[in-house]
Amino acid sequence: MGAPKRNRRTFEKPKDIWNLQRISTDNAIIKEFGLKNMSELWKVQSELSRVRRNARELLTGGVGAAEKEQAIIGRLSKYGIVQRGSTLSNLLDLKESSFLERRLQTVVFRKGLARSMKQARQLIVHGYISVNGKRVNRPGILVPTEQEGSIGYYKPIDITPKTPPPKEGEGAEGVAAEAKQEAEAKAAEVAAATS
Repeated sequence: MGAPKRNRRTFEKPKDIWNLQRISTDNAIIKEFGLKNMSELWKVQSELSRVRRNARELLTGGVGAAEKEQAIIGRLSKYGIVQRGSTLSNLLDLKESSFLERRLQTVVFRKGLARSMKQARQLIVHGYISVNGKRVNRPGILVPTEQEGSIGYYKPIDITPKTPPPKEGEGAEGVAAEAKQEAEAKAAEVAAATS
């Protein structure tokens, strides 16, 4: 067990924290991938900058650079972020979406196990999703490509809407319109009978 007073963040905040353009692009990414808050995006951006930094260091050369290069590319190809035959210069072209597409939340949504990214997150957090038959409740883990086929429901759930949306003339407005027409018909009959 580590020292409870020495917990550190796993991400770095951006240097231009109040830049409106950066905030709007980050909010678009958060909405697209259904992230909870900015810190989830900052974790991905920190991981991406770490990979790019390591690739730049290895491009300069040095002792054991080829072995480290194969280790980095092997790890990223295991998760499906890059292809097996990629080079270090390909790692410099990576975007945040490359990592975000491999999160469990996104994979669950892309497989059709949820109707939206938000629902995918909810299903994972509430324990309805399993990987290799084991329940997983962390939406941010990266899914290896060989485990992608083993993602399914841990316990049975029906995500279809319980009631279909009302058709035109059926909902509360339709019932009120029918009652109004019946009242007008009765008033017309009464008027015809009295005259």
